[in-house]
Amino acid sequence: MTVGVDCSAVETALRGGELRCPVLGCAGRLAPWGWARARSVRGAAGRLRPRRAMCTGCGRTHVLLPASVLLRRADAVTVIGAALGAKAGGWGHRRVAARVDRPPSTVRGWLRRIGRVADRVLAVLGVVAAELGTEFVPPAPTGEPVGSVVELVGSVVELVGSVVELVGSVVELARAVARRLGGSCSPWRLAAVVCGGRLLTPAGPDLGSEVGVAGNTSWLWAGER
Repeated sequence: MTVGVDCSAVETALRGGELRCPVLGCAGRLAPWGWARARSVRGAAGRLRPRRAMCTGCGRTHVLLPASVLLRRADAVTVIGAALGAKAGGWGHRRVAARVDRPPSTVRGWLRRIGRVADRVLAVLGVVAAELGTEFVPPAPTGEPVGSVVELVGSVVELVGSVVELVGSVVELARAVARRLGGSCSPWRLAAVVCGGRLLTPAGPDLGSEVGVAGNTSWLWAGER
């Protein structure tokens, strides 16, 4: 489950019963349940030791990943996003690898994976854009999966910014956006949140009925209204 980047705020919310179970049809609250294995994440400060939580309703456990990282990836989502952006700009994978200071094989793996799951990522982003309730015209297909994802991520983050401005008087909403994205509407942190950390998993993000603003507890302000 994707949560905010402020560990202390997430811990307070977890102990206060403010986080809801992401399992479809379960309205249970999450409670502390130890910690996941610690690991280093390149491009992020220090070592990451994600919190684990258990649902008081269904009894399932969940790892709470901050919006700065992706599931089973050793690099911060902003590093991966920079690589995808460079590829969309026409760079080859070796040049991209030099730019983000990662092995060419690692970058090639990111690019291959996003190509395989691009349709699912685009579908999730489209649902979120529609649910924001404002007019949204998706960018024209580029014919290249990486370029399509990068362009739509940029369009959706602009839309989120517009919505936040429109409801700027709703203090809780603005605070929730800041908490989840670490104080700024970062395009790739937004993508991590929308995709539930599954931007580059083998199957891509979940396309179940919980996708989107209304149902998905991994969304920006779900459970925090």
